[in-house]
Amino acid sequence: MNLSNYSESKPHFKKRVVWYVVNVTIFRLFAGHFFRRFRNGLLRLFGAEIDKDALVYSSCTIFAPWNLHLGRACIGPDTKLYNKDTIVIGNDSVVSQGSYLCTASHEIGSTMLPLVTQPIVLGDYVWVAADAFIGMGVTVGEGAVVGARACVFKDVEPWTVVGGNPARFIKRREITKE
Repeated sequence: MNLSNYSESKPHFKKRVVWYVVNVTIFRLFAGHFFRRFRNGLLRLFGAEIDKDALVYSSCTIFAPWNLHLGRACIGPDTKLYNKDTIVIGNDSVVSQGSYLCTASHEIGSTMLPLVTQPIVLGDYVWVAADAFIGMGVTVGEGAVVGARACVFKDVEPWTVVGGNPARFIKRREITKE
């Protein structure tokens, strides 16, 4: 395989470099709940659409804030959002610590392995538990739960619980107490 002719479009390269520096320095330095509005402001400055009550932990790594649409939700510590394409996270949803949301891959049907992307959508009331992986093109329906360390490559039906690698249906989610 000769990759010497491979090229990939980088439409936001300069902005991406500046954001990377901000994400690994200023964003991380302002840790704690007290500074969440400041972190949200930095994300907005770089193009994120983010609810005023969203909570994004300072240790979170976000590839491209301009591809993030975040409702009144929580992105936990040490999460990674590799959002070369759009990531939409609905209201009252939680992405727990160590989780990885990845909107890009490579076309394995080509020897050049060109980059391919598809958005990820998490509905309202979704919980992505610790260390889970959500792949490109996946929609996690309203109220669904993705178990700890699960790897999700296909859509998750609303109000279901999935787990494992690859993630499989475990049971229906029923709310019994508010």
